[in-house]
Amino acid sequence: MAEILHETVHYTGHVQGVGFRHAVLQVAREFEVAGYVQNLADGRVRLEAEGRAGALEEFLAAVGERMHGHIRKVERSAARRAPQFSGFVIR
Repeated sequence: MAEILHETVHYTGHVQGVGFRHAVLQVAREFEVAGYVQNLADGRVRLEAEGRAGALEEFLAAVGERMHGHIRKVERSAARRAPQFSGFVIR
């Protein structure tokens, strides 16, 4: 199986209770990415996404543009691995 790029992204700011997860889901439908987005108990939002490097980078840039007024900090970590997700969902 071909390896693809996987990113774990944590968003900090006013990211819960503002439609953040639903906005990410809408943006994900515009790109060939898979994964999930979820609220965390500490007030952050976690995004797990995988896809080809170009599509993934464009997707994350689009999320940043769409939700820029709510995001104060972004923490990203990347790895190459076999695909683990099918589709994109809210958890």
